[in-house]
Amino acid sequence: MKRIFQLLVLSVLTAPMACSGCNEKANTKTEAIANYADIVLATYEDTLTTGKALDVALKTLVATPSQANLDAAKKAWLAAREPYLQTEVFRFYEGPIDNAKNGPEGLLNAWPMDENYIDYTVDKPGAGLINDKAFAISAANIEAANEAGGEKNVATGYHAIEFLLWGQDTSDTGPGARPYTDYVTDGTGTAANQDRRGQFLSVCGDLLVTHLTMLRDAWADGGNYGSAFVKGGDASIEKILTGMIVLAGFETGGERLQAALDAGDREEEHSCFSDNTHRDMIQDVQGIQNVYAGTYAGTRKVIGKGIKHVIEGINPTLAARLGTEIENALNKANALKIPFEAEIVSDNPEGNARVAALIASLRTVEGSLEEAFMALGLTVPVPE
Repeated sequence: MKRIFQLLVLSVLTAPMACSGCNEKANTKTEAIANYADIVLATYEDTLTTGKALDVALKTLVATPSQANLDAAKKAWLAAREPYLQTEVFRFYEGPIDNAKNGPEGLLNAWPMDENYIDYTVDKPGAGLINDKAFAISAANIEAANEAGGEKNVATGYHAIEFLLWGQDTSDTGPGARPYTDYVTDGTGTAANQDRRGQFLSVCGDLLVTHLTMLRDAWADGGNYGSAFVKGGDASIEKILTGMIVLAGFETGGERLQAALDAGDREEEHSCFSDNTHRDMIQDVQGIQNVYAGTYAGTRKVIGKGIKHVIEGINPTLAARLGTEIENALNKANALKIPFEAEIVSDNPEGNARVAALIASLRTVEGSLEEAFMALGLTVPVPE
């Protein structure tokens, strides 16, 4: 990624000189790394729990299609997104989520997606893998089809499930409105291939659970990655800060917000089918704040040393400023109006200003995190 390579160039520093209090600082780093690993595990535990609940809701919808069961599945999807979004700060350093060998990030959260790669759209009623009876629906085939032939050819993960629940969003004021009858198989259903649609949705739910289980297990007590990470010293601090820096500036501030604002197009918003994009932004920043403060307010509460405490050991002023800047970014994210797609259209200057303010606040956080990165004398790990 561009930002990572920029940081690599910037990080050619001499080793820090010997100092009084170094043992205390080393202990703080050790505690912060261990607490980070616990935050990661607790967040993935919640993500897996809500992912399993979503999978059950999807199967219930497929078995007994009704408006109530469709609404319940949508509610379960929204609930599942909340902890997952807070895990995005654990990306960008070749960890279990996105390592080049078997990281499942692209199978969980790939975006943007071409809707008619999976199913029908208004202008293409027979489109998609669901309507292609030559495509055998199975976990292996759906995984293989994901991003095959182009990064927008998304076949599974949260956004594929989102589309299969809400359908194409053609409204300027609300989300998509897929009817539950798209899953009715008694001859009275809408669209075509209702049985295949239900099968496809069920497999996507199963895959979600499979991939989230991989992540939970990697960080669990005794998990290979988590066990090594807590012993990683400065290399682990580098990874933690890299995830924070790239998520704040390049990913959320740039890929998700600046690109959407520049395009002014609903297709550029992250959760465009459900109109849940505002929560994407809020929870991404919340994830950064969790790691910074050393806390996680989920099912299992985590409170301990965070990156803030590591930075305080070398520059208390910077640590305090960063805390204020992250809080400001979180406030700016919460200030976004719903739906997000209305915030980015060209004839909404007030909405544009709110999005621009969030982008600016994230760039400020990015810059201060880079400053902390440099002050700690760290080097971005380069993937092999």
